[in-house]
Amino acid sequence: MASSEEDGTVEEKENNNKRRTKSALATAWLTFYNIAMTAGWLVLAIAMMRFYIQKGTTKGLYRSIARTLKFFQTVALVEVGHCAIGIVRTSVIVTGVQVCSRIFMIWFVTNSIRQIQSEESVILFLVVWTMTEITRYSYYTFNLLHHLPYFIKWARYNLFIVLYPLGVIGELMTIYAALPFVRRSGMYSMRLPNKYNVSFDYYYCLIIVMLSYIPLFPQLFFHMLRQRRRVLHGEVIVEKDD
Repeated sequence: MASSEEDGTVEEKENNNKRRTKSALATAWLTFYNIAMTAGWLVLAIAMMRFYIQKGTTKGLYRSIARTLKFFQTVALVEVGHCAIGIVRTSVIVTGVQVCSRIFMIWFVTNSIRQIQSEESVILFLVVWTMTEITRYSYYTFNLLHHLPYFIKWARYNLFIVLYPLGVIGELMTIYAALPFVRRSGMYSMRLPNKYNVSFDYYYCLIIVMLSYIPLFPQLFFHMLRQRRRVLHGEVIVEKDD
């Protein structure tokens, strides 16, 4: 009987050690990831400022940073995986919508239609994204290191109140600016008849994407407001599972 209890205690200790090891590895990876992403978005911010100072215009700015922007924004897909395997306690759906909408904006709108790359709306969402991501990733980094300056915490849960709507405006205006070019070129569209017997119109797809902001934006924005109340004011927020 004593031997059985001892075996159970040893097994429990081994399981606890395994959990601690996994937790340490997850923390180490998340710390590295967030430092790398903070550095990446800082590089983008510096590149944008340098371009504007040297050229005195935003024309051509997107093209000058496109490769770096596409890399770091696409790498953010990893964050959906973080949520899926449980090393980050955030909704997979919320994270997936945010990350995929950005990737869509970069790869399938701005990068695909060169005529809109110098639009002011593109510069607007680029500036907003850059400020948001530098704040967000630095918050995660310092939080993981257990040395979180209050001004970073404050910025993380206050700046979004202004930046989030501005970013949405920039994205919507960019998609709207793309519509005439998409309609004329027929890009990414499939017309009948074809061997697949499938019809797809990218023009109307973009319109649907724009309309999807109506239900999605309030949900994501109020989600952040709830997080703000919990983190800054210590309110206990009970949320339904997504």
